[in-house]
Amino acid sequence: MASAEQGQQKAAKLINDLQDISFTKIGLILLGTWLIILVARKLLPFLAERGPSQLRLYLLGAVPIIRLVLLVIAIMWVIPIVFNITLQNFLVIAGALGVAIGFAFKDYVSSLIAGVVAIVERPYRPGDWVRIGDDYGEVRSVGMRAIEICTPADDIVHVPHEKIWQNNIANSNDGSRTLMCVASFYLRPDHDAGRVRVALRDVALSSAYLEYDKPVVVMLSESPLGTHYKLKAYPFDMRDQFHFISDMTIRGKLAIADSGATEVQAMPGVVAP
Repeated sequence: MASAEQGQQKAAKLINDLQDISFTKIGLILLGTWLIILVARKLLPFLAERGPSQLRLYLLGAVPIIRLVLLVIAIMWVIPIVFNITLQNFLVIAGALGVAIGFAFKDYVSSLIAGVVAIVERPYRPGDWVRIGDDYGEVRSVGMRAIEICTPADDIVHVPHEKIWQNNIANSNDGSRTLMCVASFYLRPDHDAGRVRVALRDVALSSAYLEYDKPVVVMLSESPLGTHYKLKAYPFDMRDQFHFISDMTIRGKLAIADSGATEVQAMPGVVAP
């Protein structure tokens, strides 16, 4: 009877006795996990920026996955050291955490959960160019609570993961090493459209930034501003997208002039489509 009562009391204990908890082991686990995560966060981006461009996105995308796996392993390793895990105690811990999260940390935990979802579903990953709300830029890092985006103006924007519950996410390259770039031109309607279209296509095909394995497309449509040409092509490296657009725009203007066409100026009150 005494041994049975002792067993019930031991099972009901939520936390192990202090003398049974190895704080040294816990410290070593946490320190080792932190060091490995730190090395991964520094080493993999370093290799990604200096290695082949084909491997860049794979190395950057591995950072949040490695961090998540290491954190899960560390937590699962530490919990049995501190807590006496039984079904009864598990229900007590789960209930207490549920109440605490519901009242005090709802928004923060929502971002953490969304972060885990983002790592698994990968709507964005380091190296991707994304638009979330009004923010567009390259994903520099994917943290557990937020992502870090570097905009074309070199501003750093931190976007909480919970935005994926509320906003559409436009991913320009979705894990590939290039993305579509578009240069727009508005011309007066009285011109040889076929000649201009060929000239603009030649502009993209002769660019030093072009990815030759991707298609080059010239689209045109009529708009209130005039005939709208869109020159669509892919750069070899998506980090050159703005240089590529500028190159196509500058040389496209010269090609249009050589074709005998005339660009139109924006009229007050008319918004470009």
